[in-house]
Amino acid sequence: MRHLLSTADLSLADALQILDTTEEMSSVGQREVKKLPALRGRTVVNLFFEDSTRTRISFEAAAKRLSADVINFAARGSSVSKGESLKDTAQTLEAMGADAVVIRHPASGAPKRLASSDWINAGVVNAGDGTHEHPTQALLDAFTMRRHRAHSLGIEPAGTSLEGFRVVIVGDILHSRVARSNVWLLRTLGAQVTLVAPPTLLPVGVEHWPCEIDYDLDRALATEPDAVMMLRVQAERMHASFFPSVREYSRRWGFDDRRLATLDALGGPGAIVMHPGPMNRGLEISAAAADSARSTVLDQVRNGVSVRMAVLYLLLSGGAKTAETSSIPAAMQANRAENQS
Repeated sequence: MRHLLSTADLSLADALQILDTTEEMSSVGQREVKKLPALRGRTVVNLFFEDSTRTRISFEAAAKRLSADVINFAARGSSVSKGESLKDTAQTLEAMGADAVVIRHPASGAPKRLASSDWINAGVVNAGDGTHEHPTQALLDAFTMRRHRAHSLGIEPAGTSLEGFRVVIVGDILHSRVARSNVWLLRTLGAQVTLVAPPTLLPVGVEHWPCEIDYDLDRALATEPDAVMMLRVQAERMHASFFPSVREYSRRWGFDDRRLATLDALGGPGAIVMHPGPMNRGLEISAAAADSARSTVLDQVRNGVSVRMAVLYLLLSGGAKTAETSSIPAAMQANRAENQS
């Protein structure tokens, strides 16, 4: 894997490789020493042109757990605020020896431009570009779904897809890069996806996406989905009125206590409630739903570190057969040896 720019670029084999590698990485977080020597000597740059908490910290934790050196770059307070271009910034980081660049940018397509240019030789990971995509969020969502499904069926998650898994994604689809990445990845993994939103919050051309469209959340819940993913209303990207009022939106498209009870009645014990965060409690999801036993919000955050460890490992190991990167088990064995010495 050279870059990770879009879930649409991932084949089923690619997606399963990342998810299965994540299974290996997740065990690291359960140990006393949460470190592997797999990427020792490599440098990962977090290049964030937009504010972020979960994603930036998650990538930083992932790189450090793999023993990589990490450089955090925030546009605010840097030369970017003085007018420096993306090209100049990228080439500066290249000169500093970056092996991988994790980029979040307000312009859709910026990571692809960076990866397809001759500006840098480093691997590029899209950590969210405009309203386009957020591939590692979709991967951690799929990983969370697969684990819950495997647990409910009493099977091992490794090697399994999401064939037949039913997912309802609800809310601000128009501005959501999470929704776009999830639709493509979940369909690749065999899941059935339904988008639910007011017509004003659906993007042009959504009818060509590999999913179903509905405008009625109660009707979508009546189909007994396996997972309901609520999306944040991105008010900061809205420069017009997309719905009559907050109260109206919450009543028609919010996952409130009544709809939680509906899921309890119809969805069975395995149905889960998801949210990529940050949550607007009381708007797109009620406090009771966010804190319920069905909620996987904290699982998603926890799994995000493991997924990003897997992505960085696969990106930077490059298939090279070395003592430290030939395989995940080998790296874990090396770590155990260090701890015993």
